[in-house]
Amino acid sequence: MAPVMGFLEARGTAVQVRVEELREEAERVLAELAEAEAEAEAEAGGSGLRARELAGRLGLEWVPAKVEGARSMVKRLVERGWLAEERPGVFTPRRAAG
Repeated sequence: MAPVMGFLEARGTAVQVRVEELREEAERVLAELAEAEAEAEAEAGGSGLRARELAGRLGLEWVPAKVEGARSMVKRLVERGWLAEERPGVFTPRRAAG
């Protein structure tokens, strides 16, 4: 009976350690989420992005072919409902219906 009790105690300890690790990870993720949401709110609350600026942020060269490619991409995302084009050529995240 003693080996079984030892096994159960060790297993219980291992489970508690894992629970604490997951709790810490969840707290870290929630903190990162809050930070990202605040950053997104600051971006979405701004004036949005034009295709040229988006191309630059994506690391693309500011040459007509790359900018037009970015413009085509965001136009498709607008058509699919992922982005909004609140003013011609200015793209923002789609506001969640609430």
